[in-house]
Amino acid sequence: MKEYKVKAIKPKSDLISVDVPASKSILNRALLLAAIAKRTVYLRCGSLSEDTKTFLDCLTVLGIKTEQKNDGILIYGCGGSFPNKNAAINVNSAGTAARFLTVALAFAGGDYMIDSSEQMKKRPMEILELLENDGVNITYLGEKGRFPFRLQSDGIRADVLTIDTDHSTQYASGIMLAASMRNKPLELRLTGKRINGSYLQITKSMLQAFHVPYQNLNDRIIIFPAENPPTQYAVEPDVSGACYFYALSLLLGARVRVNGVHMNGMQGDLKFLKVLANKGVILTDTDEGVIADGSTVKHYSGFDEDLRDFSDQTMTVAALAPFATSRSILRGIGHIRLQECDRIAVTVQNLKSLGVTADTDGENIFISPSAIKGGAVDPHNDHRMAMAFSLVGLKTGNIVISDPDCCKKTFENFFDILTEITKY
Repeated sequence: MKEYKVKAIKPKSDLISVDVPASKSILNRALLLAAIAKRTVYLRCGSLSEDTKTFLDCLTVLGIKTEQKNDGILIYGCGGSFPNKNAAINVNSAGTAARFLTVALAFAGGDYMIDSSEQMKKRPMEILELLENDGVNITYLGEKGRFPFRLQSDGIRADVLTIDTDHSTQYASGIMLAASMRNKPLELRLTGKRINGSYLQITKSMLQAFHVPYQNLNDRIIIFPAENPPTQYAVEPDVSGACYFYALSLLLGARVRVNGVHMNGMQGDLKFLKVLANKGVILTDTDEGVIADGSTVKHYSGFDEDLRDFSDQTMTVAALAPFATSRSILRGIGHIRLQECDRIAVTVQNLKSLGVTADTDGENIFISPSAIKGGAVDPHNDHRMAMAFSLVGLKTGNIVISDPDCCKKTFENFFDILTEITKY
């Protein structure tokens, strides 16, 4: 699909009910924990994202046997020793696969060629320097500190590692997950501003669920060898993907339910629902999922939000901001410049192309109420950019999303759902 023209949703009182894929963040952590487990683990989950399919392909190359079932995936754990210790994998554009598997293979030991998509080659891999300092031999086949490279390791011998969470909390999560395959404890020391970030909380919850003992000492985490894992694990729906639909409650005064999403979930993007609630949206957690009801909200003021801990929703809030009654400030998001694209620059660029008054100081985004003139949105091959800016079109119409297929990375049928909910 070369482009997608977003149609405006006509006012309706009917409940908008949708399903979203399994959480990529949770499922890909579960894939690694199950792959290095001492027994077979069944992961119950919804549909798979492109990133998860990439992760599975890499595990297959590494010798991990997997079977896809109607409602999940059966993973035959290797007990911490990958059967194929001399392999070539390609992580494509999957950030979790890129970071988690690189760290896991360094811990497991072996000789590996690791390649990626052109998009991923542009993103720095700061974790590589830490691994090199601990004796892992890395031969760069392109630019230093980036894909592709050859990784040769006899395992991680250090008992203490230090990681800066300002670069990416995925590095810390990768170490926490991989350390569970050791036969002795590892102490991970955390620096930076996100030592208690939501994604690290997800990792801790999953270590607990997979029976990996750990001791949490604020800026230090001690991970002990894994015990026997559960025989099955249920993966939550993707709250990041759900938020694009929940945003309609505020944007359109709609009633929205994303099936299977509950307020007691572990995903940090649930904080976006609290942003909606602060604007008057009523949240009700039902057996089927949270309902966000914005039918009584006639207008809303601008946002002043620190999005540091749920920064995937930066573009979602940015798409809502032009329709607010006052200026918005999106704070604490400097790190998103190094994601699928420079998300700060591209967000501002796309807002301006639609007639919105927007600017940035490099760390924050400033957006004023504006009349949308319509036009094309270039997501720069960023799935979240494409999905978030579709919200503008659902409000106004006359918006075209270029390269909608980039959403396959995490949400393959996103635009099919939009087509369905804009039919009437």
